[in-house]
Amino acid sequence: MKHKSIHKIALCALFTALIFVATYFIAIPMPAIGYINLGDAFILIASLVLGPIGAICAGVGSALADLMLGYAIYAPATLVIKSSMAIACCFIYKGFSKFSNRFISIAISAIVAELIMILGYLVFEWILYGFATAVVNILFNAIQGGISLVLSIVVTSILLSNKSASRYISSLK
Repeated sequence: MKHKSIHKIALCALFTALIFVATYFIAIPMPAIGYINLGDAFILIASLVLGPIGAICAGVGSALADLMLGYAIYAPATLVIKSSMAIACCFIYKGFSKFSNRFISIAISAIVAELIMILGYLVFEWILYGFATAVVNILFNAIQGGISLVLSIVVTSILLSNKSASRYISSLK
């Protein structure tokens, strides 16, 4: 039991760092406000591998990147939005995997998670900057979500198709 907890803590730290690095170092500024990054791909992977604990990785890694990139005003919203994405992703995957194949379950859970991201930032930016700016950023958030969606589906499908990796991941839950 103790061995399992240590592995979860280590993986949580690893995914938090991966999310931070993919968000911080692969940050492409958007024309209006914010930036496009690949952190969401690792958020989705973390939530599928770690379950609800992936929400901690998602929120902390992403919010820390916002702080370091000079978007401190976004950090609290990012913490909530990215954590919500991860929670939705892991529970939807868990629910769908009972009735559907793995690929479809991953795809549906990732799509819903990215929709949460798009809608979350739409609402936040609408409050902060007004409707016009928020609407402009929908396209860029959708691009980020689409790229992250594809990357996470590919990586997670590969991980879960490997028998030893799949057994290890299952042992963590």
